[in-house]
Amino acid sequence: MTSKFIFSAILILLTFSSFSQDKKFYIFLSFGQSNMEGNAPVRPEDTVNVDSRFRVMEAVDCPNLNRKKGQWYTAVPPLCRCHTGLTLTDFFGRTMIASLPDDARVGIINVSVGGCKMELFDKDNYQSYVATAPSWMLGMIKEYDGNPYQRLVEMAKLAQKDGFIKGILLHQGESNPNDSLWTKKVQVVYDNLLKDLQLKSEKVPLLAGETVNADQGGVCAGMNKIIATLPQTIKNAYVISSAGCTDAADNLHFDANGYKELGKRYAEKMLTLIQ
Repeated sequence: MTSKFIFSAILILLTFSSFSQDKKFYIFLSFGQSNMEGNAPVRPEDTVNVDSRFRVMEAVDCPNLNRKKGQWYTAVPPLCRCHTGLTLTDFFGRTMIASLPDDARVGIINVSVGGCKMELFDKDNYQSYVATAPSWMLGMIKEYDGNPYQRLVEMAKLAQKDGFIKGILLHQGESNPNDSLWTKKVQVVYDNLLKDLQLKSEKVPLLAGETVNADQGGVCAGMNKIIATLPQTIKNAYVISSAGCTDAADNLHFDANGYKELGKRYAEKMLTLIQ
């Protein structure tokens, strides 16, 4: 087999691979704990008239939703696992779609675990965290075959065959209160995602939302001081304010309207950053 033939074959494969990717299919990875997972009850009005250009790749098999892992669906909530609630990504995607050209699509991949620390997404050390995780969390982790980070990467690689990853959305911190190393732990996850998915940091911003704000009586509002410093550690990171975003009675989770406003703010920031 001549080198010329091999070169031609490679060129054909590369051409076919590039052709299958839609440059107007913008994919966003999202991860974190319960506020990213989605804690608010899904309202009837949130399940109708969802634009088919807003897509979700299911990260677990959900027979109750007629969805299979690794396939795209119109992004009707829930957008995390089979029985999770309304989340900020619902409204992030809807705001993006409303603002982008008609030929653009938005895809979400949401791998989140309620109550987890950032350590769960550290691909080199997650086992030690899982070994000490509370029993009520283990079932959620098991749905991702025990390794949520790897499931996120697995789904992201499938998604890259269809479109382009344009950003990463994070909401986490309630379980890492007063953790001065939190920003470094986020950096580890972010850097691993970039490496494992062959992404460039300057083209893939990281958006991190504040916990329920002090103006709503947020019980973890003190963590926002640490979250605010994330851009000092990750150059292409941006903090999304939760000021004025309404919350549930537990002062830990946002309510539906709070998610709507917070998701909108994520989208408005991302629209200024898409390259």
